[in-house]
Amino acid sequence: MNDASVIGRGTVVRGSVRGSGSLEILGRVDGDVSVTGDVTLGEDAAVKGNVSGVHVTIAGAVQGDVRGSEAVTLEHGAKVVGDLTAPKIGVMTGALVRGLVRTDGEPPLGAARRSLAGQAARPAVTAPKPVPAAPPPRAESALDEDAPESDDAPESGPIRASREAPPPPVAPTLAKGAKAKKKKKD
Repeated sequence: MNDASVIGRGTVVRGSVRGSGSLEILGRVDGDVSVTGDVTLGEDAAVKGNVSGVHVTIAGAVQGDVRGSEAVTLEHGAKVVGDLTAPKIGVMTGALVRGLVRTDGEPPLGAARRSLAGQAARPAVTAPKPVPAAPPPRAESALDEDAPESDDAPESGPIRASREAPPPPVAPTLAKGAKAKKKKKD
């Protein structure tokens, strides 16, 4: 960010900020921020509005949606209440996000060409073959005298239902307006 504009510490901007080039925010902006270059928010920076740029790096707080045409990175201590959208999104340990995180959009033209060229050189990835399931245990019957005795065999009848999937849980319901009763401690 050689030719970046800077909103310094202690500076409060009320209104939208738009421009070409990169922007570094160390103070506070109450409005949308939209630039054609990179956007960097320092640790004490705060933006109450949407933020968009090429690479958006946040270490401060944003209350609004964040969109990066190439990438969005949330540093340790970043707090975002809003949606994140970019082809690449990085969230460092200690960053907080309350919103939708979506990795979509068009990646840069050069990156798309590199990924297509890499796909032609690499073989296709195949799914691993499924492992055959073990045959179900055989239920013993009184007619089968040659079957070996086993301690874990059911005592009578077909295979126990406990080896099958359990039935779905049943949740008790109360009639509309009814109140639950507290249990007495003994």
